[in-house]
Amino acid sequence: MENLTRDIATLLGLAALFGYINHRFLRLPRTIGLVMIAMTASLAALAIDAIVPGWGVGPGLRAALIEIDFTDALMHGMLGFLLFAGALHVDLGHLAKRGWPIAAMATVGLVLSTALVGYGIWLAFDLVGLGLPLIYCLVFGALISPTDPVAVLGILKTAKVPPSLEAKIAGESLFNDGVGVVIFVILLAMATSGDGSGGGGGSGSAMEPGDIAILFLREAVGGAMLGFVMGIIAFWALRSIDEYNLEVIITLALVTVTYEVAHMLHTSGPIAVVVAGLLIGNHGTRLAMSATTREHLTNFWTLIDEILNAVLFLLIGLEVVLISTTPGLMWVSLIAIPLVLCARFCAVAVPIGLLGLFRDFTKGAIPVLTWGGLRGGISVALALSLPAGAEKDAIVTVCYAVVVFSILVQGLTISRLVAWVVPTQDNAADKAEKHD
Repeated sequence: MENLTRDIATLLGLAALFGYINHRFLRLPRTIGLVMIAMTASLAALAIDAIVPGWGVGPGLRAALIEIDFTDALMHGMLGFLLFAGALHVDLGHLAKRGWPIAAMATVGLVLSTALVGYGIWLAFDLVGLGLPLIYCLVFGALISPTDPVAVLGILKTAKVPPSLEAKIAGESLFNDGVGVVIFVILLAMATSGDGSGGGGGSGSAMEPGDIAILFLREAVGGAMLGFVMGIIAFWALRSIDEYNLEVIITLALVTVTYEVAHMLHTSGPIAVVVAGLLIGNHGTRLAMSATTREHLTNFWTLIDEILNAVLFLLIGLEVVLISTTPGLMWVSLIAIPLVLCARFCAVAVPIGLLGLFRDFTKGAIPVLTWGGLRGGISVALALSLPAGAEKDAIVTVCYAVVVFSILVQGLTISRLVAWVVPTQDNAADKAEKHD
């Protein structure tokens, strides 16, 4: 308990300090500023350690971050709250109008990107002489392909994206995150069960196609059904009372209980929480809450979202001290950045190109969706959750490089891209609302 209190105090203290520095001097979007300052502080710690090894600054920071356990803190701590807070603010009507593009990008596009990145990074590792097994390269493709809803929704607050594109980006990021985790779980199970198709090093019997189908249905469909049922129960409870403090507690319980039940049933917690959040954020706030409750609930979850976002992006910046910096991995990382962007382009262009035969899309949709598909903490957490070994060290390094580029470069330039490719934003958005 003492260590937990110390870790929380340290993270909140650093988040407040770095947030103040960013707001006072840098004036970057909050998430980007926190990552940049935290990375700078981590690199400074490594530099001090190289100059004065006796001080032990670098090893001390590494030990502290390992003790925090980024994967557990995000995947079993912050993620449910962040996804629920994000889903609360997504208009289900706008989402439903764009259901086909969102579904296509979150399924077909995600699988396509996983395959392209997996095979491409396999060739890149082979090119530099490191030779990572193909199945682990596909695992990397699965964890890096989903856009991160936390990063995406954070950047959308500052980027002037047309409403139709914003709905697609936000909706896709909320759902392809859950689908991506399911694909990651399946591929990792194949890698560790002894499926030798890619040279995986696991032991045991290989997974059969039927096992894979059952695992996918249990994770994805089971998660959606669980989220719907839990959301209905919470909706009924909210509708039967009018006491805003208790209603806020009910939504907190909804997130924590849903995520824990999903873990017990081996279904997708992220998908379950998103479905529950969409139900409460749309029907719940409109039909089951008074104006006072709605205001307090919105303010509460906005504050939770801001606090956890600050801590998450602070951790992403600090994690640089855990990265391996061998020349071979640096070359693979440089190859991975354009490779992931190209795969993202294909994952967007193919579904939209096919659907474009039957409907109109906002001008500039493909480049904005490609560049706006940010990667974030979920990819890093999944990489850190891999079994210890050379494969994990390699994947974590390459993943971190892609995530940092995504947040710092893509996040800082998405507004300029939107202004460039969608020059008449208002007219384009209005037209899209009519036809899309």
